[in-house]
Amino acid sequence: MTIMTLNKKILIPLLALLFAVTAGGGWFLWQQQTDKANATKAIAPTQLYTCSMHPFIIKEKPGLCPICEMELIKKIQESSAPVAQTVEQVSLSPVQRVMANVAVAEATTESLNKEINAVGIVQYDQSRQARVTAWVSGRIDKLYLNSVGAMVSKGSPVAELYSPDLLATQEEYLLALKSRDQLKGSPFPSIAQQGEGLVASAKERLKLLGVTNGQIASLEKSGKPLYRLAISSPFSGVVIEKMVQQGQYVAAGELLFNIADLSRVWVELELYENEFSTIRIGQEVEIRSQSSPGSLFKGRIAFLYPFLDPKTRTLKARVEMANPGMKLKPEMFVNAVIEIPMQPAVVVPLTAVIDTGKRQVVWVERSPGVFASRNVQVGQRNSLMVQILSGIESGERVAVSGAYLIDSESQLK
Repeated sequence: MTIMTLNKKILIPLLALLFAVTAGGGWFLWQQQTDKANATKAIAPTQLYTCSMHPFIIKEKPGLCPICEMELIKKIQESSAPVAQTVEQVSLSPVQRVMANVAVAEATTESLNKEINAVGIVQYDQSRQARVTAWVSGRIDKLYLNSVGAMVSKGSPVAELYSPDLLATQEEYLLALKSRDQLKGSPFPSIAQQGEGLVASAKERLKLLGVTNGQIASLEKSGKPLYRLAISSPFSGVVIEKMVQQGQYVAAGELLFNIADLSRVWVELELYENEFSTIRIGQEVEIRSQSSPGSLFKGRIAFLYPFLDPKTRTLKARVEMANPGMKLKPEMFVNAVIEIPMQPAVVVPLTAVIDTGKRQVVWVERSPGVFASRNVQVGQRNSLMVQILSGIESGERVAVSGAYLIDSESQLK
């Protein structure tokens, strides 16, 4: 009894221990299998969906974009797309290039034209201005031009003047003509020559009083003095000043009209100090005016003023040009462009250069979809192209559209 009781006391704990070990081992093996399955599930890639217009929208199931309501597309897994090897190099998949609107162009060697933009003011051509004055004192009996802005042709009368002095000089001339005819038959040559001298002297006095050769010929033909003398315009133009009224008495030399020919004008440009060295007399200038958007006027620099404006620190350059249709009005503001040819150099589109403030960067395509950054030194530029003095060579392909997105991707990497 004692032995059997002892065996029971030992056997029961051993069986309990064996059961506990078996149960614990089974639970451990089940837990290992569960963890392995969970790990495999976590590692397995999950298909995600995104919007082609809004790539920051990412969903686990297909559907519509909450912003634009377009159909979501499958998002390319990060492992299947090329990644950047370094911070200065970025690789893009074809889909990423389309979404970022990346375009490339080839760097070429060209002679770039530097453009200088300036503002100018239209002025009268001072060589085509004239003042119509009274050559003799008298009374304005008739005006042919009654307002500022009136057009006048060369040689046409602008006014008629009555002058007692002029009337007396005409009578002297007619008397000289009669004396010459009477002395012509004299047997003494000196007396005949004296008659010719009287006519020449009287004719010269008439010319000094503003009488033209045609008016003198009419005076000889009619044999009667002209009580009113017509004053003619020296050339065709526009009346820009009218100083007299009909019936007014004027003195010799008094201004009657100011006439300007607007078929040619001056444009005075304002140039900054850093632009002086590239400006030369004879350079062609393109002029545009807001009053004539579709018209392009061309002229040439005729004179550079030898002094600066102390207020604006600019130099004036005078452009002489034709004014077809008189579209350019004096005192009108215009925009001018001066193109200056530069030496041949490597050039790229202006949009290819990223200016960070401390350096200029260009992204060069080393292979399809792979872009590397280059620090470059830029030179002259115009509205489309920029010179590259160092950093890239002619023939290399550079990103001209989407370069900022490539640079942003590089910073994120």
